[in-house]
This record gives sequence, C-alpha cells and structure tokens, in this order.
Amino acid sequence: MSSLLGCHRKQLSSAEIRAVTLEFVSAAKKVTGGKAEVGLRPELSPPAERGAGRQDRASPPLVADHLYLTLPAGRAGRVDPAELAALEQVLDQVASRHGLGRSSLPGAVGIVRFDYRRGNQRTHWIHIITPTVSPGSSPKGPSGRVALLAIIVDDLGYERGRAEALLALPYPLTLAVLPHLPYSADIAEEASRRGYQVMLHMPMESTSDEKAEAVELRRGMSPADVRRLLDGMLETVPHAAGVNNHQGSLATADPQLMAALMPALHERNLFFIDSRTTPRTVAQDAAARRGVPVGSRNVFLDDLQTPKAVRQQLELAARRARQQGTAIAIGHPHPVTIQALQEFLPRLEARGVGLVFVSQLVR
Repeated sequence: MSSLLGCHRKQLSSAEIRAVTLEFVSAAKKVTGGKAEVGLRPELSPPAERGAGRQDRASPPLVADHLYLTLPAGRAGRVDPAELAALEQVLDQVASRHGLGRSSLPGAVGIVRFDYRRGNQRTHWIHIITPTVSPGSSPKGPSGRVALLAIIVDDLGYERGRAEALLALPYPLTLAVLPHLPYSADIAEEASRRGYQVMLHMPMESTSDEKAEAVELRRGMSPADVRRLLDGMLETVPHAAGVNNHQGSLATADPQLMAALMPALHERNLFFIDSRTTPRTVAQDAAARRGVPVGSRNVFLDDLQTPKAVRQQLELAARRARQQGTAIAIGHPHPVTIQALQEFLPRLEARGVGLVFVSQLVR
C-alpha cells in the first residue's frame, strides 16, 4: 500500500500521540466487531534526551506508541483477508485525518508491521498479528506413556531477524528474552501475541572467564535489591511467565542469593527453570522449598554449532523425553540451530514425542 502523504508538519505532542492511539484502538475494535485483541507499549524518550528537571524525571515524554492488534484465526485456521484489509483501511483513515504518513516495515509469517509518521517524527508502530501456535499434542511413546519435550530458545533481544525466524515456526517454543536490550520488549510482545511462551532470561553472576552483564543478579544482594532488579527486568520483558538463568554459575550456587530470589518469583507467580550452568547449583532446591514451580535443563542443543551436532542433540532430547517421560532442552538463536529446528520439529511427533511449553513440565 502506498504511503499516505500528511499535510501537517508540526510534530505531535505526547498527549496528541496518545489521543491518536485511542482513535486507532476504537477504530480497530469497531471494524472487527470487538474481536481484535489490543496491546499497547509506550516508547519513552531515552534518559539522555530528557531534561534534568524533576518533572521530566517523574514523567518521561512519550515518543511513540507501539500498538499490537491480534486478529483471531478463522475456521480455516487463517485470518480472513477481507478483515485484515478492512483493519488496515480504517487505521489509514485515522492516520490521514491527523496528517500521518504510512511506511511499510519487514514482516514475517503471521505478522504485518508498519509505522506512521509526520515528517521525520515516527508516532506509531503498528503490529497486526495472527496467532500461529497452539500448545501441541501429547502423543504416547513406545512404552505407552506420554512423552513431552519443551524447547527453550535463550538470548533473544539483540536484534529482530533471528527472532522473526523463530516466530515463523508454528510450534510451541518457549522464548527466553534478555532484559534491557534494544528489542527485548518488542520481541516479547510479538511472541506472546502470536501464541508463544515468554520467559525472562535473567542475567546472573558467573565465573570470571565469562563476560559480566551490565545489570545482573549478584552475590551479596539483599532481598530488596533482588526484588528491585527483578521488577526492572520484567518491565522490559512483558508477558514473562517464568525465569531462567543467563550464565549464573556463581549466582545459582549461592544459597543466600537463591533464597532471596525465590520468594520474589513466588510473589509474582513466576516459575523457574534452572539452566544448570554449574553442577554446584542450588537453585532447584531453593525454588522447591519456597513453592516456586521449577524445572531443570536436560540437554543443551548447540554448544557445538554444526548442523550434525545440533541434530544429534535434538535426537538426544527426544530420546530423553521418551525414556523419562519429559525433557527440557535449551538452545540459542544461532542460524544453525534455527535451521535444525525447521527440519526436526515437523518430524518430532512421529518419534512419539509431543512439543509443549516449558510451563507444562514444571513441578
């Protein structure tokens, strides 16, 4: 669709941006008969661009609104093209009234993305999403019992491309997003609205030979410090249902730190997956003592990043699930891992294993 040419060049204020957003929401609800699910994430000005006054610090200016509109699939399992076209048309009509021009952005399977601008000012990011994932089935393995496998993909948030490749896979993957990164919130929002499970991939203190993160859970933190750190991370990873550790060979081995973390997770109804980056971890026991639903990684998929090695680890994960009844595997958004998942997942059920979200395997 061609861009709209806005005649107004004066930049919109924060209040005006939000007023237009509410018009978008009203129009979307009306044209879809209330079926569109709406999500909103404000984009605030970076701290470096704010003034030093008390008012600026208390209420950062709104730069743009990210609007997430989820259309339900029809009887054929796909969105009605006429409904999608009608939605885009009414959004363009609202934009035109306010002198906003439209620019298309790269999309992916199940998502249409574009933005609206007035001159050089981008005021709105629009994400129209169709869920493509269901929790999956639970076939019986050779022994007659249900065999379930959960696959977590860690380290998302740095860039869009690899996340979009994962979001094109119509399988119940659990996506663990690092906090405070350029695309953390956007990836978490899109993943949740397209039917995937989102986790906070929480940076934790590790050994000296691993790079420390700028913000991470560290030994010696008080329970209050842990709660503040967790809340700040969750703000940048919306819809997180649980937490797993990023690195953390020192943190997860520290009884006092884990004893401070688990009550904070319990209060927020979050489960915990121990990535088991050290054999000395006490995280799983600490979680169980505080009533936090917990699970533990069984297989790493891509320590060795070759197609053959990743395929072998996927086979190992499926075999563990059949032997034990359940298994949890962790991989990363490496191109070789994504390719292996594209090839392996369509054949997983034939191996007697059902793919599920990791929340279905915690106890």
